[in-house]
Amino acid sequence: MPTNKAQRVIFALLSVIFTVHGYVFYSLYVVNGTTLMEINNETSVLRAINAQGGVYMIGTYLPIWACILIEFCFAFLLENVLGSPASFKLACKVFDPRKNHPMIFETAIICATVGIMCPAMSFIAAWLYYPYYAGFNMLTLLANWVKLVCFNFPFAYFSQLFFIQPLVRTLFKALYHKQIKAREAAQAAAAAEGKETAKPSDETEAIADVYRRVDEIKAELDAEKKLRAELQSRLGQ
Repeated sequence: MPTNKAQRVIFALLSVIFTVHGYVFYSLYVVNGTTLMEINNETSVLRAINAQGGVYMIGTYLPIWACILIEFCFAFLLENVLGSPASFKLACKVFDPRKNHPMIFETAIICATVGIMCPAMSFIAAWLYYPYYAGFNMLTLLANWVKLVCFNFPFAYFSQLFFIQPLVRTLFKALYHKQIKAREAAQAAAAAEGKETAKPSDETEAIADVYRRVDEIKAELDAEKKLRAELQSRLGQ
């Protein structure tokens, strides 16, 4: 996957765009939708938000696009500074991308990212959406943080593991397919010369190796299936 800083920024950008929009929809429509409609006596969530003047955030009411923009800035910064590098280090403590199955290592990185980003972003959201009109209390803030983690973690885990990350990685692979193929060819040439493959230094290199190993495993399986078919054909004769 990404092999330089520019590509890493694009990869993080794609991830955060899908994630933030998903979280805003989940928070407004799934978690708080019924309450918003009841309070504002409206039949739809969007009408309820418009009726109250926007989404309550930072002690005032802001339009939905402003909430998305604010959360996007926090999520993008946090993903680049903490989420991506820390999740890779955590995954490497348990798995080695050179030895373990690619799907296992990729899943470990996604799970580690959710384990880091969900509590961190929920803590930021607890500050952003705190009901300041009722005064401020640290215990209330912590209680809201725990509640947000409980609401957000299941959604984060399943959406990232089964939808968002597979989509982002597919889009990224389509955007940079030439660079990825060139890197894979260079690695294959080095392996053919008997050079030892270096351990990936970060998540992006590890993910690139993951996809390379997936292709290798697919090729090995296809060759094995072909061999079995030939053996079955000979036995049948």
